[in-house]
Amino acid sequence: MTTGLTDDSVIRFARGVRLQHDRVRERWIIQAPERAFIPDPIAAEVLKLVDGTLTLGQIVADLANRFAAPVDVIGRDVHVMVSDLMTRQVLVA
Repeated sequence: MTTGLTDDSVIRFARGVRLQHDRVRERWIIQAPERAFIPDPIAAEVLKLVDGTLTLGQIVADLANRFAAPVDVIGRDVHVMVSDLMTRQVLVA
Protein backbone atom coordinates (compact mmCIF):
# COMPACT_ATOMS: atom_id res chain seq x y z
CA MET A 1 0.00 0.00 0.00
CA THR A 2 1.35 3.40 -0.95
CA THR A 3 0.75 6.26 1.41
CA GLY A 4 1.37 9.09 -1.03
CA LEU A 5 3.49 10.94 1.54
CA THR A 6 5.38 14.03 0.46
CA ASP A 7 7.27 16.68 2.37
CA ASP A 8 4.11 18.82 2.06
CA SER A 9 1.90 16.23 3.77
CA VAL A 10 0.44 17.42 7.08
CA ILE A 11 0.56 14.54 9.55
CA ARG A 12 -1.79 14.08 12.49
CA PHE A 13 -2.88 11.33 14.80
CA ALA A 14 -5.90 9.31 13.69
CA ARG A 15 -9.14 9.92 15.52
CA GLY A 16 -9.01 8.43 19.02
CA VAL A 17 -5.21 8.08 18.99
CA ARG A 18 -2.91 10.16 21.15
CA LEU A 19 0.64 10.33 22.40
CA GLN A 20 0.86 10.41 26.18
CA HIS A 21 3.80 10.51 28.57
CA ASP A 22 3.72 7.87 31.32
CA ARG A 23 5.39 9.66 34.22
CA VAL A 24 5.56 6.54 36.40
CA ARG A 25 7.54 4.55 33.83
CA GLU A 26 9.19 7.62 32.24
CA ARG A 27 8.26 6.69 28.67
CA TRP A 28 5.93 7.76 25.89
CA ILE A 29 2.92 5.66 24.88
CA ILE A 30 0.73 5.82 21.79
CA GLN A 31 -2.79 5.10 22.99
CA ALA A 32 -5.37 3.95 20.50
CA PRO A 33 -8.76 2.30 20.88
CA GLU A 34 -8.18 -1.22 22.28
CA ARG A 35 -4.41 -1.10 21.67
CA ALA A 36 -1.27 0.71 22.67
CA PHE A 37 2.24 1.10 21.27
CA ILE A 38 5.46 2.00 23.04
CA PRO A 39 7.60 4.00 20.62
CA ASP A 40 11.37 3.93 20.98
CA PRO A 41 12.94 7.25 22.09
CA ILE A 42 13.73 8.32 18.52
CA ALA A 43 10.17 7.64 17.31
CA ALA A 44 8.85 9.53 20.34
CA GLU A 45 10.86 12.60 19.30
CA VAL A 46 9.20 12.47 15.88
CA LEU A 47 5.72 11.89 17.30
CA LYS A 48 6.01 14.80 19.75
CA LEU A 49 6.14 17.06 16.68
CA VAL A 50 2.95 15.64 15.14
CA ASP A 51 0.39 18.33 15.88
CA GLY A 52 -1.79 18.40 12.78
CA THR A 53 -0.28 21.68 11.53
CA LEU A 54 3.33 20.88 10.66
CA THR A 55 4.22 19.32 7.33
CA LEU A 56 6.41 16.26 7.14
CA GLY A 57 9.14 18.46 5.67
CA GLN A 58 8.94 20.85 8.63
CA ILE A 59 9.16 17.94 11.08
CA VAL A 60 12.21 16.54 9.27
CA ALA A 61 13.89 19.97 9.17
CA ASP A 62 13.28 20.49 12.90
CA LEU A 63 14.75 17.09 13.76
CA ALA A 64 17.75 17.57 11.45
CA ASN A 65 18.45 20.93 13.09
CA ARG A 66 18.03 19.68 16.68
CA PHE A 67 20.14 16.57 16.19
CA ALA A 68 22.66 18.02 13.70
CA ALA A 69 21.96 15.23 11.23
CA PRO A 70 21.65 15.20 7.41
CA VAL A 71 18.14 16.08 6.24
CA ASP A 72 18.10 13.31 3.62
CA VAL A 73 18.94 10.61 6.19
CA ILE A 74 16.41 11.82 8.75
CA GLY A 75 13.83 12.38 6.01
CA ARG A 76 14.13 8.82 4.75
CA ASP A 77 13.80 7.36 8.26
CA VAL A 78 10.87 9.60 9.18
CA HIS A 79 9.03 8.79 5.94
CA VAL A 80 9.40 5.05 6.60
CA MET A 81 8.22 5.38 10.21
CA VAL A 82 5.24 7.60 9.33
CA SER A 83 4.24 5.27 6.47
CA ASP A 84 4.32 2.31 8.85
CA LEU A 85 2.20 4.13 11.43
CA MET A 86 -0.26 5.16 8.72
CA THR A 87 -0.59 1.50 7.72
CA ARG A 88 -1.33 0.70 11.38
CA GLN A 89 -3.95 3.50 11.38
CA VAL A 90 -2.09 5.49 14.04
CA LEU A 91 -1.29 8.49 11.82
CA VAL A 92 -3.14 10.06 8.91
CA ALA A 93 -2.18 12.69 6.35
